[in-house]
Amino acid sequence: MPSSKTRIVVIGTGAVGATTAYTLLLRRRMDELVLIDANKAKALGDALDMNHGMPFLGNTKVWAGDYPDCAEANIVIITAGAAQKPGETRIDLLKRNVSIFESITTEVLKYNKDGILLIASNPVDVMSYFTWKKSGWPSHRVIGSGTLLDSARFRYLICEHLKIDPHSVHAHIIGEHGDSELPVWSLANVAGSDIQVSESDKQNIFAHTRDAAYEIIEAKGATYYAIALALDRICTAIIRNESAVLNVSTLLENYHGISDVYLGVPCVVDRTGIREVLPLNINEQEQELLKKSAEKLKGIIESISL
Repeated sequence: MPSSKTRIVVIGTGAVGATTAYTLLLRRRMDELVLIDANKAKALGDALDMNHGMPFLGNTKVWAGDYPDCAEANIVIITAGAAQKPGETRIDLLKRNVSIFESITTEVLKYNKDGILLIASNPVDVMSYFTWKKSGWPSHRVIGSGTLLDSARFRYLICEHLKIDPHSVHAHIIGEHGDSELPVWSLANVAGSDIQVSESDKQNIFAHTRDAAYEIIEAKGATYYAIALALDRICTAIIRNESAVLNVSTLLENYHGISDVYLGVPCVVDRTGIREVLPLNINEQEQELLKKSAEKLKGIIESISL
């Protein structure tokens, strides 16, 4: 069982994992932060580097650990896996990542039975489904980062177009965290008012949202700042029992007729994980696009016999 101290474990100290750990540390989200990586020297180096900043931060305990340290973790974040290459889709990563993920999941489950697994490795929806199946845990405790980042990108681009604060934009990207994701324009609004954007501008905004990762990877090799903030947001909702509505990836059961697949949709997130999956009153065209996104991922899942 997790102790009275809040412990977060980050597995994988590549660009996403290290940035996520540092973000959590800066925002003082936990009492104990454990870094695990196959490259033990990298995890040790990151832990030492962060500890040297403690005089400026506080007294969070940070160390490079191993899987037994997962035993008392409230949240285990998995960011490990092969990196996405320039021009490579998230789905292309799948076969390279499944074998890595299977060994990680097996080790975590030896020591932790009560925490929450937060998956960020791509393709995140498939990896989250795989982890849920492998764990045997209830789906509300196996969460994918989903389309939370995509929705943030979407809101940012809308706000840039409208020249308003992104906090005032309410808009969703749902479905796969990837090429088949879809924008929910029918419900997008600014403080309850419909967003006045032309069809061509809508197409442009969504294209830049969907392809943002490819653009960033082409420019600098990886995306990590914004996803670290998204993972921090999910952890905060869990730790503080916020009941925050976040577009995370979860198991869908009869969601607009979709079942037995992980997709990003608005969910209520609290200390139990996903407390509730919220229905979205999307239009018929959006329903069809969501079903196509689900069918795509189901096909991939079936092809690797998960």
